[in-house]
Amino acid sequence: MHCDTSPLLTDLYQLTMLQGYIDYGMMDTAVFEFFVRSLPPERGFLIGAGLETVLDYLETLTFSEEELAYLSSTEYFTSALVDYLREFTFTGHVHAVPEGTPIFANEPILRITAPLPEGQLIESRIINILHYQTLIATKAARCRLAARNRFRLIDFGLRRAHGAEAGLFAARASYLAGFDGTATVIAGHRYGIPISGTMAHSFIEAHHDEKEAFFHFARSNPGNVVLLIDTYDTEKGAVAATETAALLQREDITVGGVRLDSGDLIALSKRVRSILDDAGFPGIAIFVSGNIDEYQIGDFIAADAPIDGIGVGTRLDTSEDVPYLDCAYKLMEYGGEPKLKKSSGKETYPGAKQIDRLFADGIMTGDIITITDESCRGTPLVQTIMKDGERLRQRASLEDVRSYTLEQMATLPPYLMELDTVTPYPVSFSGRLLSLKEELESAV
Repeated sequence: MHCDTSPLLTDLYQLTMLQGYIDYGMMDTAVFEFFVRSLPPERGFLIGAGLETVLDYLETLTFSEEELAYLSSTEYFTSALVDYLREFTFTGHVHAVPEGTPIFANEPILRITAPLPEGQLIESRIINILHYQTLIATKAARCRLAARNRFRLIDFGLRRAHGAEAGLFAARASYLAGFDGTATVIAGHRYGIPISGTMAHSFIEAHHDEKEAFFHFARSNPGNVVLLIDTYDTEKGAVAATETAALLQREDITVGGVRLDSGDLIALSKRVRSILDDAGFPGIAIFVSGNIDEYQIGDFIAADAPIDGIGVGTRLDTSEDVPYLDCAYKLMEYGGEPKLKKSSGKETYPGAKQIDRLFADGIMTGDIITITDESCRGTPLVQTIMKDGERLRQRASLEDVRSYTLEQMATLPPYLMELDTVTPYPVSFSGRLLSLKEELESAV
């Protein structure tokens, strides 16, 4: 894992609050929790993602002299704060739901227990990491469920992701949620994700004709021959692909697939499949791309389209139908006293919390959000991940996180696997938690 960002990637108010904490000696232990206030109507569940990236961030969080000099130059901050940041390292505890776990509204996905300034400073970056990767992992999980393991799914979204890091994180989040690979090369280098790609229309257009382009590409890339056949006319392109494949056989080069990137992909895939089969190439796979999402994947399944692989791009990396989650990172306890927020529509539940998940025959049946010291009725989800600023286990490999995620997705009740979920998953609060909330609300 890598987290190549400066600690200055934060909101100004984090530092101005630290100024106040330092000035008035507010260094007692604080508890902050990250959670999603409510699920969008289009989402029946979320897949928590980004935890390993957060841990990398916390392990390496320090300020350089150049960064401290910049802060001093703004004239916002005293030398006392700059001196505090000069020695800054994260020394707190992290409790979290394992990455890849299905999660729901108001559930504590991650909890930070640390001196107040430490817990405050990291807020913006933690939200930034967990929000985006959870958003994309959830979109990818929906695509994987819609595909029913029938299609290979490849992340194609880098070029329209909202920045370089977003493209990298989207490759990671989609892979852990069941995608088979990515076209983003750096994700292969950083995370070991299988990389996959074909060619662009510009390669075809740069040649005199399609067949010349096909020959050149195949000879230059004999181990990865997937031909883009819709630059001019898809059916003629399919015929040209079969003619090219026949000639390439003499050179021991195999055409592995063709790609369709436009038009009625269901109808065209069926016609192209017939052309390939009639020419004696049943082994040439059909790969499709072009603004595809889980709903179109569902249509492919319903139509029994002869598609083997799908490149999911823009609508994945931007989570086009749900571009953000109403998430928050809030103070739940300070100096041993539970805290809450009463703001209309943004109220919180006080104290450090646990999630008890109930199962029947291996399928999730409901969650109970409790205070951490309550007896557990189900499987507790929030685990101790980091203590005194150090991990309690080795960094989880992305392959292990992916395996865990797929196992967790298999425990979803059938109604949550549908694209249009109408039945909400039951999440309740323990009596003790509700009583604590009422007690604090009446006192403020």
